[in-house]
Amino acid sequence: QVQLVESGGGLVQAGGSLRLSCAVSGYASDTFNSVAMGWFRQTPEKEREFLATITWREGNTYYADSVAGRFIISRDSAKNTAYLEMNSLKPEDTAVYYCAARVSGIASLASRYDFWGQGTQVTVSS
Repeated sequence: QVQLVESGGGLVQAGGSLRLSCAVSGYASDTFNSVAMGWFRQTPEKEREFLATITWREGNTYYADSVAGRFIISRDSAKNTAYLEMNSLKPEDTAVYYCAARVSGIASLASRYDFWGQGTQVTVSS
């Protein structure tokens, strides 16, 4: 059973930073090399929005234009954890943030991901 557990959300002032974590468990060790992780966010007013993705083995990354240059996705293979470092946060970054996992390549569509975390709230005050 694959499980993703996010942590690190909270309240931050505009211009500040947060780092979200996503602990991954349940994949067989040989499958992990084919895994890609993604980060998304959602507000009540919008559909789930793609932010960034990374391949587990190579560390190849791809970002949405809305966060490129401010957010950084990474992973720590020893800890089976993916991260999203968020800098220069703005009030419009307020949302519930989700990590997701899939096998075989990066993707920006939420429907391409097989497993999801429970979400963590990020609130940016002005």
